[in-house]
Amino acid sequence: MPRDLPGAEALLRDVFGYDCFRPGQGEIVEAVSAGQDVLAIMPTGGGKSLCFQLPALMRPGLTLVISPLIALMRDQVRALREAGVSAGALTSGNTQEETDAVFDALHAGDLKLLYLAPERLASGGTARMLGEAGVSLIAVDEAHCVSQWGHDFRPDYLRIGALRRELDVPVAAFTATADEETRAEIVERLFAGGAPEVFLRGFDRPNIHLAFAPKDGPRRQILGFAGARKGQSGIVYCGTRAKTETLARALREEGHAALAYHGGMDPDDRRAVEARFAGEDGLIVVATVAFGMGVDKPDIRWVAHADLPKSIEAYYQEIGRAGRDGGPAETLTLYGPDDIRLRRSQIDEGLAPPERRSADHGRLNALLGLAEAQGCRRHNLLGYFGENPEGNCGFCDLCDSPPETFDGTEAVRKALSAALRTGENFGAGHLIDILRGQSTEKVRARGHDKLPTFAVGQELSQAEWQAVFRQMMGFDLMRPDPERHGALVMTDRALPILKGEEPVQLRRDKSVKKAARAAPKALVNEEDAPLLSALKAKRRALAEAASVPAYIIFNDRTLIEMAERRPQTLDEMAGLSGIGAKKLDRYGDAFLAVIAGEAEGLHPARRKLAGKPAGGLYDQLLEAQSALARGIDGTEKPLSCSAAQLARIAEARPSDEGSLGRLLDQKRCDRFGAAFLEVLRASS
Repeated sequence: MPRDLPGAEALLRDVFGYDCFRPGQGEIVEAVSAGQDVLAIMPTGGGKSLCFQLPALMRPGLTLVISPLIALMRDQVRALREAGVSAGALTSGNTQEETDAVFDALHAGDLKLLYLAPERLASGGTARMLGEAGVSLIAVDEAHCVSQWGHDFRPDYLRIGALRRELDVPVAAFTATADEETRAEIVERLFAGGAPEVFLRGFDRPNIHLAFAPKDGPRRQILGFAGARKGQSGIVYCGTRAKTETLARALREEGHAALAYHGGMDPDDRRAVEARFAGEDGLIVVATVAFGMGVDKPDIRWVAHADLPKSIEAYYQEIGRAGRDGGPAETLTLYGPDDIRLRRSQIDEGLAPPERRSADHGRLNALLGLAEAQGCRRHNLLGYFGENPEGNCGFCDLCDSPPETFDGTEAVRKALSAALRTGENFGAGHLIDILRGQSTEKVRARGHDKLPTFAVGQELSQAEWQAVFRQMMGFDLMRPDPERHGALVMTDRALPILKGEEPVQLRRDKSVKKAARAAPKALVNEEDAPLLSALKAKRRALAEAASVPAYIIFNDRTLIEMAERRPQTLDEMAGLSGIGAKKLDRYGDAFLAVIAGEAEGLHPARRKLAGKPAGGLYDQLLEAQSALARGIDGTEKPLSCSAAQLARIAEARPSDEGSLGRLLDQKRCDRFGAAFLEVLRASS
């Protein structure tokens, strides 16, 4: 247990609005505030930023935060300022006025946290400026960017070690993605091979439901998954830029607000998507991994992968963007032979040395092992990160519906024998031809139709053998060899099976299409839903007025607590999670007014409906209108109905387009008609 931290608990409550630390945070805050070098590996959504923001307020001097994305820095600075903390950022996205204000605060000694992009370290005067500013701690966010073999490598992260030596201050490095090899690289490059205190905190995110599925009409699968979660914020990750565009279009055609995002877009267009995703409820972004670090939206309710990620680390980081507020979240990862071939070719065609490419194939095999797991999905995932939880999680697809398995020992031994008898020089396709007795030209030309293993596997179909080889790679029994053009080579793990010393169980692929898992239940009960909608409307108005994302005001978890507990005084509101002293002073009265029914949540037209069935209908119509304020695709001019019009619709309950058209003009009928009628029919 950590010792008592002078001022830590008070700052946690008064500034950030939390009564206690999340698991693991207290020990890290203690070490960082005491000036120790720290490397903390924490799950995405585990509260890493608090572990350097809180010590910054406890320590003298300025804390420098190196962060890789402008959007993330700007959001964190705005959130800190809303909480009453003096913070600033120097980025290429600053206006001259913003940059001047930061330098003025630095010269006056007023800043507690300064965010800096790593590219700024290339400037010769940066170290001198930071030394004069009194930097006493360097916090490095997304520390895995220092790894030259990672997909998030940022060359300027390599300058942080030199800056540390020049300033002679401690470093606290944070990441959610760091296997043992990457951790060693971080220690070498950021801590000069020293010995920072390493915190490896639990990787479990129990609020996230895990699911994988073989591709079987992937567009239909993604549309079905999104359709069951309509109106919830989500991310769909795709392997190619072209697929982001086509899938986003398909989602819009299904009535979702969806936007594409990829590295080939104009930077201004990418920033516009980021801003809309941060500020709007219910938006779906269909993206490549370019939409990655810096996604700080806490109420993302689902993440889907239309294509297989590159590794378990990448998968874990990407799904970790869901449910950061602690609420229930869903994931779905699709995979198929084309994905696996694409990922293999990306590894083989890379510039890494052979041993690195072999390790990357091993990482991909580990992800395939997770995809082909036979028991609790979470148990397998946490095992990869060195954790051994007891029992099953009860919140993954395999706990929901355990797979059918069979003794695959003989099939695996036949496959290994075929590979060995052909000199481990061929891929799965050729080996399957041999096993099934297919006398192809390639088989005959090499004399492989004369091998003892020729035609010994006719009891399995082509698809069944493909599943066997896929699972063998998932068990890391075989790996493609980059030096042999992807030929499958047996690993040491396969030897006991080949010798008959160990059995192996395999999954039986199901051809039956499983029904889509139902969406998570509502975050609040039916009674509290209208108030939550009104609280969100007030939050949205305040956020738009301040030009900040809605969650900067309050996150969904705080609003849900408001709706459920309905505080009547500032004293009662101060006891809610996420409301510090500054936010209480700034926003408390406004939200108490909503709870008391005196704000926009109860417009005079709505007040007349209080206590009547039409009142609840009015709230649902208002929410449906909000989702379509800029059209289905979110790009049209803003449009809304008056409160009086919504009240008339709620009271009249028109049942068809004709009767609705007598209450609204054509323009509003075109925009809102279908959604309004759907609400009205559902309530009848």
